[in-house]
Amino acid sequence: MQDSQGDPAYGRTNWRRFVVAVTVPAAAAGALVFGLANGAFAASFAISGQPFKISADKLDGTGFAQYGGQLQTAKEGDADVPVAMSGIASAKLYNLCQSVRAPGSPVSLTIRAGRDPDSPAKATNLLIGMSELNGNAEFTDINIGQDASTLGQGGPDAQGAVGAFGQEAGRVVITDLKQTAVSTTAGTFTLTGLTLKLNFPGRDGNPPECF
Repeated sequence: MQDSQGDPAYGRTNWRRFVVAVTVPAAAAGALVFGLANGAFAASFAISGQPFKISADKLDGTGFAQYGGQLQTAKEGDADVPVAMSGIASAKLYNLCQSVRAPGSPVSLTIRAGRDPDSPAKATNLLIGMSELNGNAEFTDINIGQDASTLGQGGPDAQGAVGAFGQEAGRVVITDLKQTAVSTTAGTFTLTGLTLKLNFPGRDGNPPECF
């Protein structure tokens, strides 16, 4: 089926709803990119709870910490979202991709950066709240089972509750990184070769999401 312009029609997609669900977040994502680049956002904020995907050919980090936690949503009555928190004091990300799909729509937003091997994306005091992580990881000088309140290598905000399980390492290298997250903050985020794009199924050759 095609519309009056000859482009594919996508069933019952409500485009007015899409404009609210995706176009506005696209503008917000642009503001987030530049806000993070200038260290303008605090490490703690109310999350939407909507998951997004992050992938990279390689993450090379100095100073790593990981522990369990909970993040708050802004919706009254909603339960906190349990997450695995990962903090990295300084990170290089090669061929970085972040994607989020609009609820109830086949359209997604992708942000890509660091595709030049000689100019990766870089972040300091990176803190990610995630539900899933896949890849090949190598840790250097790792402590496993450390009290989460005493963690210190993953950045100033990468600490958990007293008595909670934690681990930290001097260095972490993850190849073929794929993770599903609900929050990301950073002191600085340098996105070299940044592109931000709305992806419409069937209209271009780009995959709709990072994975």
